Amino acid sequence: MKIKPLGDRVVIKNVEAEETSKGGIILTSAAKEKPQMAEVIAVGPGGNVDGKEIKMYVEAGQKVFYSKYAGTEVKLDGEEFIIVRQGDILAIVE
Repeated sequence: MKIKPLGDRVVIKNVEAEETSKGGIILTSAAKEKPQMAEVIAVGPGGNVDGKEIKMYVEAGQKVFYSKYAGTEVKLDGEEFIIVRQGDILAIVE
């Protein structure tokens, strides 16, 4: 199955969290911080959203930082995705 977002929405998938700390200590799942970096999987068409013209600035395949509590988590074919508005994306990682 494929996810096709509508309007100014973007489908992202979290990049795996670090398994070890900078000092070399292995982290348990409870100690790992929720990652805020993700890969863009699909991008909506933008257009007229809530009376405003929205231009999409992200593309599939880019890595981005997003707001910590943004989006809606969904599961599809055993994989977890997050659907966010483009405004919840803070930066593109180059």
